[in-house]
Amino acid sequence: MNSLYEKYIKTESLPTLFCPGCGNGIIQMATIRAIEAMGIAKDIACVSGIGCSSWIPCYFKLDVMHTMHGRAIPFATGLKMAQPDKKIVVFTGDGDCLAIGGNHFLHACARNIDLTIVMVNNYIYGMTGGQKSPATPLNAVTKTSPFGCIDDPIDGCLLAQTMGASYVARWTTAHPVQLEKAIREGIENKGLSYIEVLSQCPVQAGKSVYGEKDPAAIMKMYKKAEKEGTVNIGLFKHDDQRKDYLTRVNECLVEKGMEV
Repeated sequence: MNSLYEKYIKTESLPTLFCPGCGNGIIQMATIRAIEAMGIAKDIACVSGIGCSSWIPCYFKLDVMHTMHGRAIPFATGLKMAQPDKKIVVFTGDGDCLAIGGNHFLHACARNIDLTIVMVNNYIYGMTGGQKSPATPLNAVTKTSPFGCIDDPIDGCLLAQTMGASYVARWTTAHPVQLEKAIREGIENKGLSYIEVLSQCPVQAGKSVYGEKDPAAIMKMYKKAEKEGTVNIGLFKHDDQRKDYLTRVNECLVEKGMEV
């Protein structure tokens, strides 16, 4: 077994709950490599909500909070306020983050809270049976859109940029090296870092959502899309001049003559 995997993963909990062909394992390893390269295992805490992607940190030998559906960001915010020296990484999905947790996401970006949000976007509610999510493409057939999705999908990266996140990037499970780098940069960034990862869900999504069924074909589709510009992938924003929320809070307290 990979020595890095043994160092960071609770091997007694294997096998994972991830379905065959799922991209969560790739994201898991990209995160592990980023943490190892930065040497911050003792300084990091992971928070997740509910959903397939929210299980990613539950196998880590790290401080982890597995919380409620859509509430990972407020839990992470509370943890950051209580322990500001901790580097907080939130694992969430397109339903968990953009639907039930959408309001928390907006305010965290607007405040520029020092969190790193890894949002795994498989365009579907995978764990609960394949319902459409806020990211599901137009015309995609799902359990709750049997005649095709008529809602315009929400672009999480565009939303994060608009609301004030200071670091915004999108990669796919076909880009593990770039993803690892983005996670490192996101953790190093002092402010809200939003990293979206396009990931395949061959069990619940498949051809009606992706246009392809085979996981390998889906990854090729992502790479082709990157070259043709039909899917925006890469680093979209890195504003290291905007102050994070806790810095502004502390400045306010000092201005009022209070101890920080």
